[in-house]
Amino acid sequence: MLEHYLQMISTARVYEVAVETPLELAERLSRRFGNRIWMKREELQPVHSFKLRGAYNKISGLSEADCAHGVIAASAGNHAQGVALAARCLDVKALIVMPRTTPSIKVEAVRDYGAQIKLHGDTYDEAYEFAAQHAQEKGMAFIHPYDDPEVIAGQGTIGLEILRQHQDDIHAVFVPVGGGGLIAGIALAVKALRPATRVIGVEPDEAPCMYQALQHGRRIKLPQVGIFADGVAVRQAGKEPFRIARQYVDEVMTVTTDEICAAMKDVFDDCRSVLEPAGALGIAGIKKYVEATGISDSSLVAINSGSNINFDRLRHVAERAQIGEQREALLAVTIPEEPGSFRRFCRTIGKRGITEFNYRYADARQAHVFAGVQLQDGEGERTALVEELRGHGYPVEDLTDSEIAKLHVRHMVGGRVPGLKNELLFRFQFPERPGALLKFLSSMGTRWNISLFHYRNHGADYGRVLVGIQVPKESRKAFREELEKLGYVYREETNCPAYKLFLGND
Repeated sequence: MLEHYLQMISTARVYEVAVETPLELAERLSRRFGNRIWMKREELQPVHSFKLRGAYNKISGLSEADCAHGVIAASAGNHAQGVALAARCLDVKALIVMPRTTPSIKVEAVRDYGAQIKLHGDTYDEAYEFAAQHAQEKGMAFIHPYDDPEVIAGQGTIGLEILRQHQDDIHAVFVPVGGGGLIAGIALAVKALRPATRVIGVEPDEAPCMYQALQHGRRIKLPQVGIFADGVAVRQAGKEPFRIARQYVDEVMTVTTDEICAAMKDVFDDCRSVLEPAGALGIAGIKKYVEATGISDSSLVAINSGSNINFDRLRHVAERAQIGEQREALLAVTIPEEPGSFRRFCRTIGKRGITEFNYRYADARQAHVFAGVQLQDGEGERTALVEELRGHGYPVEDLTDSEIAKLHVRHMVGGRVPGLKNELLFRFQFPERPGALLKFLSSMGTRWNISLFHYRNHGADYGRVLVGIQVPKESRKAFREELEKLGYVYREETNCPAYKLFLGND
């Protein structure tokens, strides 16, 4: 397989439209982590992602008969742009099926390249099913984003470029993973020419399809995936990429949303490039790998796979980056409700900066404070701070890793309502499209009272919504049945400490 694929990669037609991107040293990150950290800057491609390589290689190999009725693809963005530009360069008609939740910057970019666009469904899977059926009905050539040998070979040219650009030893190459086409191509090229170099995949912990597949020895279809890193939000790894990964990928690791945001900030600090979340997975993986292994004085390469991000998502990234860098702790601290207590609390905090301080009068005895505190030395300092506060007699809850605290409660402190009964708290994901909220309110509002509602648009494909609903015990079975019918992703948070301290009723 290696020899066959190496021949395909070596002869792949990509440079008629793609460029050989630079391999640049991330100087600040290298100094900070004691290694030579290199970035393969695929965000500098004409479509701002690597996807152009595989799409062009696939379409350029089709016959006139294959292209007679045009090509079709399903994509949430980057593959769509690659197919659209490749088709335009080759004078082939293209239809791109995109989920209705696709960020507008990606929809407009595809339209600018001259492709027709069909918005269908709320997820990639729904768009994919429609595109595959439409291809059969209309005789169009379907261009798969990752599960195709010609696409894999096109992406594999990145691996050849890295080895040509860096003649010295490379300890490992860190590759973002969605369906697996990129890591399959790079692994084939690297293992064929430098088998000692490790190939490590990096996935979000809320979309670990390849990680789970390798753990189980078979492809797993995840019941749901998070969409923060929308470029890799894939429920099941491709068949051919999985076959290749089992043989030639050394490991796949996962990173959190906060770690991705921190990596995006790192790349910006080093080269002033704003990556999309999926594009920063390689850097996030390197940082985690170095901390876990203690490796030093080695060359590590990250694939900066893309930079197609809506501008308004940056506010969410900026909020989470400090936590991802372990530069901020979020704490719930109970202090006496008396004059001077805040001053004493701040004195206990010491010279650390307070990034946030929220509280509201609860009773005559005590107040619950939501505090953001700057850190210099990461998790160790956070643990020491919590113990120090407890040593001074303050009850403390560390909320730094609490999603509900970071997304909602920090913006809602002060919402306790005395005497409120039977309130349950849920987090929901609503597709960002007209009618989604109305569907929810129509289902819930006629039988159960909505007692709390918080929505904040983070510029993502889905809105995160926090809802409090009064549900008497005798109707909770019916309520949960209604939730299942609704079909939205949800999680109950009634027992979350952040809710109990700041929003719930005693």
